[in-house]
Amino acid sequence: NTRDGRVVAVRRGSILLMTFFRPDAGVAGQVAFTGGYPFAGGSTVEIDVDGTSFDLFTEGEWAWPASKADDAKIIAAMKAGSNATLTARSSRGTQTKDTFSLSGYTAAMGEAEKRCK
Repeated sequence: NTRDGRVVAVRRGSILLMTFFRPDAGVAGQVAFTGGYPFAGGSTVEIDVDGTSFDLFTEGEWAWPASKADDAKIIAAMKAGSNATLTARSSRGTQTKDTFSLSGYTAAMGEAEKRCK
């Protein structure tokens, strides 16, 4: 975590990268990220999956892809990838970087697709 180029200690809530399935709302595979703090207004979160980058738009403490097509591209990259690194900026100007292992993601997605119809 850095602010103005210096390493800083910060307190954060839950840090989660998820893929939602909500059949009752017509959602089948929506990527979402929360960094445990409010994002800077008008900022984006970069998700890098093994060298392929995508942008997520932010609102409050949450970030999502802009479209279903972007969700599909990110999900395909995460199924093929080994790590996802998300870089974001808080409303206080702190830059954070979080890395998630994608081990088991493809199997979990397959199970969710079967169960969430």
